[in-house]
Amino acid sequence: MNTFFLSRKRWSAALCLLACAAVAPSWAQSYPSKPIKFITNFPAGGPSDFLARTVGEAITTQFKQPVVAENKPGAGGNIGADFVAKSPADGYTVLFGIDTTFTVNPYIYKSMAFKPADLRPIMVMVSSGLLVGAHPGTGFKTLKDLIAQGKGKGLNFSSAGSGSPGHLAAEIFMDAAGIKIQHVPYKGNTPAVTAVLAGEVDAGVLATPGMLPHVKTGKITALAVTSRQRSGSAPDIPTVTEAGLKDLELEVLYVAMVPAATPEPVVQLLQKAFTDALKRPDTQAQLTSMDLFYEGLTGPDAAKRLSDQSQRYGRVVKSTGMKVE
Repeated sequence: MNTFFLSRKRWSAALCLLACAAVAPSWAQSYPSKPIKFITNFPAGGPSDFLARTVGEAITTQFKQPVVAENKPGAGGNIGADFVAKSPADGYTVLFGIDTTFTVNPYIYKSMAFKPADLRPIMVMVSSGLLVGAHPGTGFKTLKDLIAQGKGKGLNFSSAGSGSPGHLAAEIFMDAAGIKIQHVPYKGNTPAVTAVLAGEVDAGVLATPGMLPHVKTGKITALAVTSRQRSGSAPDIPTVTEAGLKDLELEVLYVAMVPAATPEPVVQLLQKAFTDALKRPDTQAQLTSMDLFYEGLTGPDAAKRLSDQSQRYGRVVKSTGMKVE
């Protein structure tokens, strides 16, 4: 090959690196210079929405720029994620969502308008377990009661939609306990919890923050939590492992993402701002009240956590035949 061509390629690469190095400080100095948009890819009222608005308030104070929170739900989070993936990679559009959009959806949707690689994590912010909760009218008092009916006439479970943690949990539950469950997808965690409250479904394995307030008022019967440890907000509820079903142990990761090409200095500024916002004493108190556990994972640590989840859920989808409904 022509050595001059090789030399030109090396010079081009070097000039590109120099240009990037020159641009990086200007990005860091000027960002942000206009309002920032936080996109939640699930409906209002759920934990992701709460995080977007809570972090948004803190960052408005830090950056002296308004933060606008918008909800773009649908297709298991794919619609909102696609919107952010196709937005300018300048740090002004940030996705607030959960890991299943990236760790489950690629396995169950025949096609998606974006690739997970089109987005990069700013941070795995917090995590939470799920809660196995039933309508009081079912008469279930323990996980064994629920399993007994599931092995007989069967059950119906609500979820936040196809590919959501509740859908995933229902599939794992059926496979691990050998029971029959009719999955009933709703448009978000809040309407899925409302379905349990109204008795439209027998039960659900749904995000603990959305279930606990109703457990405390006696409108939902809590049977177990899927986290490794008991809930700090409701320590009397056993874990699924204590209830004899360790295979149902799982957690939801709440993530913030930006387009993959977003400049590194901007990502680092956002990471610091998110860390500061989530570590505020008032925010910590709110997280505890909602049974959300601070993670604060960035860079390779965040990528590994999501990759580990994806590998596990890929095996689950393959073994259960889980699909979009």
